Parts: sequence; structure tokens; C-alpha cells
Amino acid sequence: MRPDGPQPVERQLPTDEAHELMALVRDLARREVRPRAAEEEDAGVFPRGVFTTLGTSGLLGLPYPQEYGGGDQPYEVYLQVLEELAAARLTVAMGLSVHTLSCFGLAEYGTKEQREQYLPAMLGGQLLGAYCLSEPNAGSDAASLRTRATRDGATWTLNGGKAWITHGGIADFYTVLARSGAEGPRGITAFLVPGDAAGLSAAPPERKMGLKGSPTAQIHLDGVTVDDGRRIGEEGQGFGIALAALDSGRLGIAACAVGVAQAALDEALAFLAGRRQFGRPLSDFQGLRFMLADMATAIEAGRALYLTAARLRDAGRPFSKEAAMAKLLCTDNAMKVTIDAVQLLGGYGYTADFPAERYLREVKVLQILEGTNQIQRMIIGRHLLGPETRA
Repeated sequence: MRPDGPQPVERQLPTDEAHELMALVRDLARREVRPRAAEEEDAGVFPRGVFTTLGTSGLLGLPYPQEYGGGDQPYEVYLQVLEELAAARLTVAMGLSVHTLSCFGLAEYGTKEQREQYLPAMLGGQLLGAYCLSEPNAGSDAASLRTRATRDGATWTLNGGKAWITHGGIADFYTVLARSGAEGPRGITAFLVPGDAAGLSAAPPERKMGLKGSPTAQIHLDGVTVDDGRRIGEEGQGFGIALAALDSGRLGIAACAVGVAQAALDEALAFLAGRRQFGRPLSDFQGLRFMLADMATAIEAGRALYLTAARLRDAGRPFSKEAAMAKLLCTDNAMKVTIDAVQLLGGYGYTADFPAERYLREVKVLQILEGTNQIQRMIIGRHLLGPETRA
């Protein structure tokens, strides 16, 4: 980072309250998140205390209604909070994004009684959520999931397995999508499952190239029973709930990608300004300045696109295509920016003494989460041309 620390990004915030909120986030990132990021990631430590602090600071439920403990903030503001946190530590920002995704189904499709009963604890920092859609054989083709929900009167029994679950094994609640009816997307129902439910267990966390502080694990459901009051939405509505949640979740991933890319650019700027070669600062070399210019332009383009999509969402307008575009552009750009940051630092960029290599390892997964970037291209194409036809 630069000698005086990362330079604050010029934020496009709609209210004085949002500016005060962002100042709080920057202070929290500076004091609580950034100082321990490298050490804890290297040791694989999950910062649960940070999430408690986020909750007590009112940051775990920013886009949700105030009456249930949320912040009543537009997505335009929430996403910029994510970006700020991602620049400090991606594990924290992505964890917040996943938690927000986990709350989406209940907040948007739950009954008033369900919201009053469950949301305050989910949004207030006492509970941490996980989102269970993917399975070992149902990743990009989520409509083919096999986890089964069987109803017996007012009780449901869930059997099956989920894969690639962020917060798997440490979450206090899981939003689980399970097949309750016929094959295909119309036979899927959503459930809110307690983390300590009998029959629910987690496999050992996956061994990953990055984000080692964020546990990712398979979840096993072996005769897990929940009452019908934990069903979210109508029977068979689960796949529609999942798709709506993913549209919003993709914007969260886009904002996280921009945050990591900004951190990588700041690191490269500081390094080039402080190092001399051939009798002059590295920052004086035109070829390196061109690389920095391309990096900064990619970051600003991604930021503008995710904010455009967020404003469409806040206005109640369709934003699925724009969310896919933002996720695609921001994560692809972040991959390129972090690669260039490592290159600009030369040999130092390849060592763990500087954070550039960690940014590169971490940002790769953002091209895969919430639908791979190949899936995003399919979604965009479908909006442009309609669904594919098969003979």
C-alpha cells in the first residue's frame, strides 16, 4: 500500500447517512480487518469476531428492512460497503455477501410471522448464515439438484448433500434448496435449517488456493427434520427464489472483485513510487504507467457497471442482465489487474512478503462463485437473443 495508506475511493453515495456509514466502515476496516488479514489468512483463521462487530455496528443487514433489524440501505450503498471491506480482506466481504444472500429468501418471500421470528437475530450479528444450492453433481445446472425434502403432515425430512458451501460447518443457519416434487425447476422448495439440527453435519473444509480463512465444506443432511414453519415461500417456488437471490448475489461478488482489484492497484502504486531502477523511480517509466492506466480504467469501468445494476435494482426495474454483466466484467477485470500487480512488483510480487500474490490467489474464485463466468455469458446471451433452441 502507499506510505500513507490506501487512498479513499471517491464514493457515489446518495445521502449524508450513507457517507457516515461509509466512514464507519473505513474505520472498522482500518482497525479491525486489514491489520490481521495476511496473518489470519495464512493460518486459516476465520474472523468470527469481526462478523459479530459487523452485526453490532448494523452492517450485517444493510439492504433489509429496519423493522426487522436491517439498515434500510439501497443496494447502491450496500455494495460500496462490500467493496471497501473486500479491499481490506476478501474473506470478510465475501462472508458478508454470502450472509446477505442467505437472508434473502426469508426477507423477500417469508411470511410476516417468519420475518418477525427469525430475521432480527439473523441481521443483528448473533447468527451467521450459509446458502445451500450447489451439490456435487449439480453446480451450474442447479435445477438438477437431488437433495430430497419429504413432507409428513407439518414436518419435512431432508436427505442429501450440498457442496461448496461458504461457512459450511460454522454457520448458525442454512438456507437449503431441496427437491420436494417432480424433476426440474418447478419441484424445488426452500427451507431455513438451524445449524445445530440433528442429522446435519459438515465434511472437513476444502483445501483451497486462496481464501483460506473462509471455510468451504460439503454439508450432509441425513434425516434432518424441520417443521413447515421453516419452509420459505410456497412449495415448488424454491428455484425462483434461488434465481432472484443469485441476481443480487452476483452484484455482491462484482463489488468484492472491484475491492480486491483496487487493493492490488494501490499496492502496485506504492511499490513503483518507492523503488528506483536505472537512476529513476519505477513510476517514471512510461510502459509501467500504461499498465497502471489500464488497471485503473478496468476498475472504474467495473465499479460503474455494478453501480448501474444496483440502481436498477433499487428502482424496482429488471437487472438480471446487468447483474450478469457486472459479475462477468468485474471478476475478469480483477483477475487481470491482480496478475498485472504481481508483474509490476517483479520478484517481490511472487513472495508472501507482499499481499499482491494473495490477491491473485483469492480473486480467482470470484470468476466461479454465484455462477461461473461462462454461465454469465449464457445469461447475457439469453437476454439478448432469447433461449437457445434444440432440434
